[in-house]
Amino acid sequence: MSYKPRTRDEHFANDGTPKRILALDGGGLRGILTLGYLARIEELLRERHKAGDEFRLSHYFDLIAGTSTGAIIAAGLAKGWTVAELAQHYLELGNEIFSKEWLRFGVMRSKYDAGKLIDKLKKLLGDDLTLGSEKLETGLLVVTKRLDTGSPWPLGNNPRGKYFADRPNGTIGNGRYPLWQVVRASTAAPVFFDSEHITITTPEGARAAAGNFVDGGVSPFNNPALQALMYATLDGYRVGWPLGADKLLIVSVGTGASDPSVAPYKLDVAARDGVKAIVALMDDCASLMETLLQWMSASPTARQIDRELGDLRNDRLADRPLISYLRYNMELSPGPVRELVPGVTDEQVKNLAEMDVPTNMELLHRLGTLSAARQVNPQDFAATFDLR
Repeated sequence: MSYKPRTRDEHFANDGTPKRILALDGGGLRGILTLGYLARIEELLRERHKAGDEFRLSHYFDLIAGTSTGAIIAAGLAKGWTVAELAQHYLELGNEIFSKEWLRFGVMRSKYDAGKLIDKLKKLLGDDLTLGSEKLETGLLVVTKRLDTGSPWPLGNNPRGKYFADRPNGTIGNGRYPLWQVVRASTAAPVFFDSEHITITTPEGARAAAGNFVDGGVSPFNNPALQALMYATLDGYRVGWPLGADKLLIVSVGTGASDPSVAPYKLDVAARDGVKAIVALMDDCASLMETLLQWMSASPTARQIDRELGDLRNDRLADRPLISYLRYNMELSPGPVRELVPGVTDEQVKNLAEMDVPTNMELLHRLGTLSAARQVNPQDFAATFDLR
């Protein structure tokens, strides 16, 4: 190994070295597609650094951010798992949590039992591991949405953060939040699971108060890349990394972009249109995130935003690129899917839009692996960001 792995605090240190961020989208069980890309990235970076089986993405990335299913993956990577280990855990969790025997019925009930998910997350991440634990090998940022205040809550493990430690007014530092509960909050997708309540204050002489949290995907940051950039650079978050194409790299990985014309669930017309409108709003937010990041960056993976804007390679928000940026994702529509896996039926492609069907995971993982082999290239990762 040509480098020495760093601790969480060394990853966060504003020490003048280039910094690297990995951002992982939400998308239910489509997160298994993300793992296909991550396996390719891990392989390339292991070869780049002449490392063996001991190499981890937590060695390379100084901050790993995730929303919803991306939060599960981010937490596992921050714990120091390999992508192969994480994929095995993910497949087991997906098959068990979304099993038909755990499906619940009733207009006023969530579709799945949150208690089962909680049990699995505790076993997966540890019952007593906190967000602030030094057992996490690198920076971790989990995007949640606090429903009772209507505000996104990015929860990170930066030890210098304003709310990392307890405060005199009885506010519990987010460093003391159980990691499984933070991840559970980010995955509490409305309709699928009940919301998660996290105790946030214990004022002296008063009752403890809890925040009501739901899936971070219903915030603007289902793609957490821009939130991760703000977390790393805005003064209020107290991380303080500098901007610059040779100073800050963001690698953003999606869960597959489904065909917007496909209704994701079998509902009546009014309900279907309502769900499609919400999904379209999430897609609009995702497109805005990519537009902003391409606008401010130097990016060899820049995609065409639309026919009017193009890929923004000739546009710059500032007089120089503010970040280096890589975005990997694929379209889950018939053409791109069949190009990689010939013979897939229209019905199979349509089903890939759904986020809670375990039988889709094998095909999604295969698509992620094959697409990554085409999209992720060694030259994407500039030498300036190599580990020393």
